[in-house]
Amino acid sequence: MSLRQVTIEIPEKVLLAEKTDSVTFGRELRVLAEVKLFEMGRLSSGRAAELAGMPRVEFLLSLNRYKVFPLASELDDLERNHG
Repeated sequence: MSLRQVTIEIPEKVLLAEKTDSVTFGRELRVLAEVKLFEMGRLSSGRAAELAGMPRVEFLLSLNRYKVFPLASELDDLERNHG
């Protein structure tokens, strides 16, 4: 699979206001984007997790932080595998 890099310019004052550095903020934006695409139904949880750079279970567990909830079938999978 070939990869493409996407660059986003962030003003320094945003990083200062968020009390973070560009690497940490970039990781957060990456996860936020995948969570939103999952919420919109444009990505499966597996694909979103892959793009966010984390295991699927971790991705599903992190959704609550963003007030997004997995589909019933994904909750069943999560309970079966970790319940």
